[in-house]
Amino acid sequence: MLPDDQTLTEAGLAPHGQGRILLIACGALAHEVMALIRLNRWQHLDVQCLPAKLHLYPDKITQAVADCVADHRADYDAIHVLYADCGTGGLLQAKCQELGVDMIAGPHCYAFFEGNDRFATLAEDEFTAFYLTDFLVRQFDAFVWRPMGLDKHPQLRDMYFGHYTKLVYQAQTNDPQLDEKARQSAARLGLAYERRFTGYGELADFMQKAAN
Repeated sequence: MLPDDQTLTEAGLAPHGQGRILLIACGALAHEVMALIRLNRWQHLDVQCLPAKLHLYPDKITQAVADCVADHRADYDAIHVLYADCGTGGLLQAKCQELGVDMIAGPHCYAFFEGNDRFATLAEDEFTAFYLTDFLVRQFDAFVWRPMGLDKHPQLRDMYFGHYTKLVYQAQTNDPQLDEKARQSAARLGLAYERRFTGYGELADFMQKAAN
């Protein structure tokens, strides 16, 4: 059973030490990663989720991943990293190559959920779109509203989002409650709303390769 989103944000998820292959993932991907493991019955995969709040401090992601690889390398046959670049400016990719561990491709999770090639094509016309995933819809206040100070200074909304035109909810699951919450988030930001079902996208493909 997964911990709640607050725990995944602050502390992450420790591996059970039962599998032969370790996946190091962002806490924001925990639900999707575990769902794919259950769906495919990949009992040989183990998961270490780093705190999702690292996305608020992307300069810390590379070292956190490197430390995790160092801590667990001796315990597993292989390690794979379920982080995209995530604002590290290529540093995470360089570190993974140095450490000899495989890393999922893409600039961020929005791209690999959509499909990197498709996202790159859409981005040419969607540069004024603001994206949310299932996790970010659930944690909208913790990752968007409060960090931007909008809870105390709502007048800043137009300064932050004045050049955006729509909020795109990339849905990994079909959940009417999340759909409504995402719609409300768009309204709070003063943006048009679009829901786009992506499922697990290239995360599923990467995990399939890791499992094999």
